[in-house]
Amino acid sequence: MSTAEAPRTVTASPVLELQLDCHSEAVGPARHLVGTYLARLEPSVERDAREAVILVVSELVTNAVRHAGGKSCTLRLLADPETIMVSVGDTSPVLPRPRTPDVSGEGGGFGWSMVCRIATTVEVSRGPSGKTVTATIARQEGRTGSGGSADAAPRPSSTAVRRGRRRD
Repeated sequence: MSTAEAPRTVTASPVLELQLDCHSEAVGPARHLVGTYLARLEPSVERDAREAVILVVSELVTNAVRHAGGKSCTLRLLADPETIMVSVGDTSPVLPRPRTPDVSGEGGGFGWSMVCRIATTVEVSRGPSGKTVTATIARQEGRTGSGGSADAAPRPSSTAVRRGRRRD
């Protein structure tokens, strides 16, 4: 490999796995741990992508805390040279769905649509012990993603795949 070529391997551990208590206090530490994890990856993750991953983690963990009703949830990040996959699993079989945002600031409703716009893909899969939401984010701007509608509701099947909008 010449010195002009970008490295194609991930030198830090490509996986971060956490078991979180499903309490609102879990969101801040999860964001912090994810930020530390992303800072150690090589090749480095672009600032916008880093911020997008942290925002997606925050929204997905918050949704698990607010809507799943379980005692714990899982957070898993998997990095490859092109993308970061964020997966949050919880014990609820209920699929996420868009809600009318509460502009008064009391009831939320912004997170799911935001995740679907930020990520290049979002997949929701049901298993015997709940569901897992997986969002994929490009490590560098413009690397992946083909655009599409983030406003359609997930299909009522065991797996829903949605394409996010490409950020230009």
